[in-house]
Amino acid sequence: MASDELFGHPKGLYVCFFTEMWERFSFYGMKALLFLYLTKYHRFADGPSYDLLGAYGGLVYAVPVVGGLLADRYLGLRKAVVLGGVLLVLGHLGMALEGTEAQVVDGVVHRDERALQVFYLSLSLIIMGVGFLKPNISTIVGRLYAEDDPRRDSGFTIFYAGINVGGLFSSLVCGWLGETYGWRYGFGAAGVGMVAGLVMFLSLQRHLKGLAEAPDASVLQHKVAGVSFEHRLYAGAVLGVLGVWQVIQRGGAVQGAMHVVSALFIGWFGWFIVTQCTKVQREQMLALAALIMACLVFFSLYEQTYGSWVAFTDRMMTKRLVGFDLTAGALTFLGSFFIVAFAPLFAWLWPLLERAGVNPSKPTKSALGLMIAGLSFIPLWWAAKNVNEAQPLASVWWLVWAYVVLEVGESFISPIGLSAVTQLSVDRVVSLMMGAWFLATAYSEVIAAAFGKLTSVGEVDGAVPLAVAAAKYADSFQSMVWLGLGSGVVFLLLTKPISWGMHGVK
Repeated sequence: MASDELFGHPKGLYVCFFTEMWERFSFYGMKALLFLYLTKYHRFADGPSYDLLGAYGGLVYAVPVVGGLLADRYLGLRKAVVLGGVLLVLGHLGMALEGTEAQVVDGVVHRDERALQVFYLSLSLIIMGVGFLKPNISTIVGRLYAEDDPRRDSGFTIFYAGINVGGLFSSLVCGWLGETYGWRYGFGAAGVGMVAGLVMFLSLQRHLKGLAEAPDASVLQHKVAGVSFEHRLYAGAVLGVLGVWQVIQRGGAVQGAMHVVSALFIGWFGWFIVTQCTKVQREQMLALAALIMACLVFFSLYEQTYGSWVAFTDRMMTKRLVGFDLTAGALTFLGSFFIVAFAPLFAWLWPLLERAGVNPSKPTKSALGLMIAGLSFIPLWWAAKNVNEAQPLASVWWLVWAYVVLEVGESFISPIGLSAVTQLSVDRVVSLMMGAWFLATAYSEVIAAAFGKLTSVGEVDGAVPLAVAAAKYADSFQSMVWLGLGSGVVFLLLTKPISWGMHGVK
């Protein structure tokens, strides 16, 4: 075994694995609680809660376009990851300051507005932190492998398992603490996880072998009025936090900002592939764009797990699993549990199929992932259809089966897509294209929130009408089944032209 390898992969992979694991611990720990925190503690109605969930999710995946660009051009991947980690630590710790619980007096909700402003500021710090950390840590993984290295897909599958190891324990720890002992404990635990991730990255960065440094260190040191360009970039990030703080409180502004960013990116993309690419590079970039669109549809379905799935679980499902009484937030651990359980299988499966000459292409895997995601809604559709006054709670095992199917679909599409970004992008814009991957995910968050709002039910005398709510959940879940299956069939029909555009990239 080479001295710079461990278990057949570069040691830098495991640095990224554990850094991302702790970052995802903090991120998913907070996300498991967000919808429930808004509706139960601050007394937001379902609709505004879904709107804020979509605005937050949209921004947290749109900002990586900027974070990727700044890392590519100026900061370098390592410094961008460190900056993102610091912002994330501050944001998650700020979430622990919950303020006073909202009260309803004579039908009017009275909220702690000062605490809400701290809450919005904390979300803004997290958004900017993810924007600098998320695309660049993934890009580092791609740089650890040669373009034709057959270990690349397996490496990304292992890296993706790190994301879900963090998600697995965060949902159990943060979700359970937050709903059982107090929201501050759940959010505080998420902050401690992010501190661990930052310490991990700083202490082991030597294993990145210099692949994550700034493209030109002299540019960063150039001073204007005694202030280096690097420090001006950091100051710009702080101003970005303050801007997002205001934008996130206005859902329409978030969508408008995303449209502007998307228009700018599409304009740049068209200019770049026409004027800066060879014919092969242009076709590879277009193939990548198609795979990114598959990602958008998939995550529009997947993000229901933190919206309508959480709400349905909280209101209409039992929560006792294998002898343990859990909470709706804690049960989101099932997604990470099954993706971690499946990771060794798929890490072994893809090379085996490759050696046998029957490994599905990336476009085929994406199409299959979409169809499988659609099928994952069938157990919940069935559960919602059978909730009634005589049986007001469906079995939690329907949720378990839904997650089993969904995570098989995720194993097909998500780590493979991350690998495709690093393979099909032109080298000098790979971080920017990683940002585009997350921009598509941002739109999926907004779309997922719109789907979630279809299940919103107003309270009557402090309670959600059971029959009306169950019917809305059933109709929504049925629509998701057909969306997944239909889009999967469309992408399956497009697999050959996409594969041709990839020009031999596996």
